[in-house]
Amino acid sequence: MNKIKTLVAAFLLISFASFAQTNEQATKIGYANVEEILSKMPERMAMQKELETYGKKLQEEFSTKENEYNTKLQAYQKGATAMDKVVREDKERELMNLEQSIQKFQYDAQMSLREKEQSLIQPVLVKIENAIKEVAKENGYLYILSEQAILEGPENGSINNLVFKKLGVDPSKQPAAAQQAQPQQQPAATKPAQKTTTPAKKKK
Repeated sequence: MNKIKTLVAAFLLISFASFAQTNEQATKIGYANVEEILSKMPERMAMQKELETYGKKLQEEFSTKENEYNTKLQAYQKGATAMDKVVREDKERELMNLEQSIQKFQYDAQMSLREKEQSLIQPVLVKIENAIKEVAKENGYLYILSEQAILEGPENGSINNLVFKKLGVDPSKQPAAAQQAQPQQQPAATKPAQKTTTPAKKKK
C-alpha cells in the first residue's frame, strides 16, 4: 500500500553519528530497505486482519446510512406529487442533509482508517529502527542509509539480513512480495459512494 511509504519516510535516512569512529578507521556506510523489512515482519498478518475488521465495521455503518437515504429518497419520489409545498421542501432538506452526512462519513472513515493503520505500523517501525541502530553499533557502521536513496553501491553494503537476524525473523519463511504485507485493502465504506442527486424542488 502506498501509505506505508509515507509512514516509513521518517526512517529512510538514519544517522548514527554517536557511533563515530577514529580518524584511522575508514568510514563504514551501510544501507537498509525498511519497507522490505516491514513487509516480512510476523506482525503484518495481525495488522492486516485488524485493519480488515475495522474496515468492515466502517462498511456496515456506511451501508446503514446509504440504505436510510435510499429508502427516504424512494418514498419522496413516490409521494412528491401529492405533497404540499411545505412538506415537500422539508423532505428535500432532509434528503440533502442525509447526503451531506454520507459524504462527511466517507471522509471521516478515510481519515480514521489511515490513523488506525499508522497506529498499528508505528510500533513495528520503531522496533525496526531500534534493530538497525543496534546492528550499526555492533558492526561499526557510522551511517545507515535508505536503500531507495542509493544509486550505486556494493551488494554487501545491505544490512537487511543482519537486521532480520537481530529481530529474530527468517525472511525466507515470509512472502516474497512486499505487497502481501501491506494491510491497505481499503474497505468499500471509505470509497466514494455512487453519486445520488437530491431531487430538485418542483416548480410551481
